[in-house]
Amino acid sequence: MRYLRWLYTNSKGVRAAIVLNVVLGLISIGCSLFFIDLCRALIDTAAGGASMSSLVLPAAAVCLLRLARIGIIALSSRYENIAYARLNFNVRSRLFSNLLQSQWMGKEKMHSGDALNRLFSDVDTVTKVVSQDIPSLFVTVFRLIAAIVYMSLLDYRLALVIVGVSSLLLMAGKFFFRRLRKLNRDIRDTESAVQSHIQESIQNKTLLLSLEMGRTAEKDLEGLQNEEYGQIMRRTNFNIWSRVAIGLTFAFGYLICFLWGVSGISAGVVTFGVMTAFLQLVAQIQHPLVNLTREVPSLIYATTSVDRLMELEDPVLEEEGTPIRIPAPSGLRIKDLVFRYADGDRDIFCGFNYDFAPGSKTAIVGVTGIGKSTLIRLMLSLLRPLSGSLVLYGPGGEEAACSALTRNNFSFVPQGNSLLNGTIRDNLLLGNPSATDEQMYEALDAAQAGFVRDFPEGLLSRCGEKGSGLSEGQAQRIAIARALLRPGNILLLDEFSSSLDSDTELALIKSLTGGVAKGKTMIFITHREVINDYCDNILRL
Repeated sequence: MRYLRWLYTNSKGVRAAIVLNVVLGLISIGCSLFFIDLCRALIDTAAGGASMSSLVLPAAAVCLLRLARIGIIALSSRYENIAYARLNFNVRSRLFSNLLQSQWMGKEKMHSGDALNRLFSDVDTVTKVVSQDIPSLFVTVFRLIAAIVYMSLLDYRLALVIVGVSSLLLMAGKFFFRRLRKLNRDIRDTESAVQSHIQESIQNKTLLLSLEMGRTAEKDLEGLQNEEYGQIMRRTNFNIWSRVAIGLTFAFGYLICFLWGVSGISAGVVTFGVMTAFLQLVAQIQHPLVNLTREVPSLIYATTSVDRLMELEDPVLEEEGTPIRIPAPSGLRIKDLVFRYADGDRDIFCGFNYDFAPGSKTAIVGVTGIGKSTLIRLMLSLLRPLSGSLVLYGPGGEEAACSALTRNNFSFVPQGNSLLNGTIRDNLLLGNPSATDEQMYEALDAAQAGFVRDFPEGLLSRCGEKGSGLSEGQAQRIAIARALLRPGNILLLDEFSSSLDSDTELALIKSLTGGVAKGKTMIFITHREVINDYCDNILRL
């Protein structure tokens, strides 16, 4: 039931299209049964020696029914595709938003390749089931019931035989479904591992080549794909043998109907029209059963995908509401801070206290792994303390505890290359979406990134994923310009000059501390001693 509840909840916005598709399917069933009955009457009338003129009207009705069914199928296909596209986009967008807004716990719960596999493969599987397979299953069951009822009106004994055969199939299906679900889950997990490996290898191509590990990565991928191939073949063989068994059962049922009709005609108790109707009804029964053998496995595949998508809904979401702005110059007071990572074996901070005064410049120094970057993440509320407080305060006594709602007070330059695929303008606009070209060039000049003016396309110059196409130092300075465009009045810089030569580094430090960031509270994480000379305070962890 939890799967049905999840599917129903996520079908909001497309339910009308799904219901309309089902209604069209039911109308199509009515047309099919009416078509069979008209064919029976037409054949019996012709066999009875009726004139051609008396056959015109029934024949025309048969043709109209066939045309009507073709039109219904076309219309049904349209609504089916509408429901599929809308549902696919809605579910993927909601889960994508959920991933972005979830509280970061210091380490991602799953690999990004696995998350991508779920957002595409699993979402596609689920939306196909909701928009196509479930409506089709409902129509299929109704078609099966209607055909059996109609057949029982012609001969209840034959209908009982068909129902008995169907019951045997359903009983055998319990083992089939359980086994198929296990096989499908294994394939999905290995598929995620394959995508994760490919994504990570492409992202770290230069590292793999420099370490001469490219061939090793290729062999690892080959091993994962061989594992997935074996799982796919096991599922394929299982499906083939199951379908062979079902096919033999169907053939047995069709043979019974055919021999029954032949013996009835021989005895004079069955007309040619009734014989034709019976054979068509057998197809009307067997075709739904064949569909069930395809649709039910799709539902099983979907339960695996629903399980995997539900896991994307588990994280604790960040606080939502109106952003809290503290007037400049603002400070940050830390009191009795205690923090430990969820999988850690020691406290990173235990009773830590410090006050970053408004307008001050502070260098945070310490050995690698002591907690410098962790402290920045706590300020930005990317991590939550176990106890204690981090409070922003303003010149007029304004105060607000650090949370997702106070991030607008910060401008952050993370360690390493943090540019996104796109133009330089696209990256700068992340700092301030309303910035003009003039403001962007001013920020670039302040960040010692005036080289952008010399690019043939200027701000429209493109950089690839992780800033490829630019040097590390160029990308780092553009990231600083992006932070300067942001209206936050506390500037956080994490090893912001690690890729710069000494002359450029010194020019940048003087620019930042000498006026371009005037009025801002500045916090540097650094291993470079030169920065300490330009700071008011040095915090050693």
